[in-house]
Amino acid sequence: MSEPFYLENCVALVTGGASGIGAATARELTRAGASVIIADINLAAAESFAAELPGSRAVKMDVTDSTSIALAFQDISKLDILVNNAGIGLVGDISHTSEEDFERVMRVNVSSVFLVTKAALSLLLVSRGSIVNIGSVAGSVGVKQRFAYCASKGAVQAITRQIAVDYPKELRVNCIAPGTVQTPFVEGYLEKYHAHEKEKVRAELIARQPIGRLGTPEDIASLVRFLCSKEAEFINGAVLPIDGGWTAA
Repeated sequence: MSEPFYLENCVALVTGGASGIGAATARELTRAGASVIIADINLAAAESFAAELPGSRAVKMDVTDSTSIALAFQDISKLDILVNNAGIGLVGDISHTSEEDFERVMRVNVSSVFLVTKAALSLLLVSRGSIVNIGSVAGSVGVKQRFAYCASKGAVQAITRQIAVDYPKELRVNCIAPGTVQTPFVEGYLEKYHAHEKEKVRAELIARQPIGRLGTPEDIASLVRFLCSKEAEFINGAVLPIDGGWTAA
């Protein structure tokens, strides 16, 4: 018998795969036996990381550009798993969100899921594959000063459910909704907006998770692995919170 949640002979593509949750996911899928394609706009970082993972390779991909995506898919002939992980954040309520910033967040967080999934669809239909979209608790609850981000992550949840309805027997698609995770993404936020009070704000972020800590990229990666495995084959169109109890409180 193979070990549980094993992904032997599977090919996976992870967007934003060179750092944070994407990198932890690529590492975990490799450990599960998959060959991972690390897609990132920073090709040098993706190539450096791919050198650490047996059987993996890097591709340059701007997830907001259909031409860049098409070029990346030219050399992909098999795909079993797609992890739409690339994303950005933005701080501000509706009155402090510019049209340009709103469109940028929606382009990176929402249009990318549409564009990459559309490019991957024919391959995933052949393999009866699995899509995991990395959403956020911000798609389920309102988060102060995150107008554009909440809007974008709510859209990711809706996209997940809709694709599951259109292709219920051909593939599986699920969305993971993390709470606050300790990543370069969060460190960048603290440095940009709270450089003078980092530890105070960090404590506030931790307090949002009743479990008493931030999530780790590995927490999220383990759930991705499970959702892509045979053991999860009855899970489809689901939004799964992984937030230390935030949305239960």
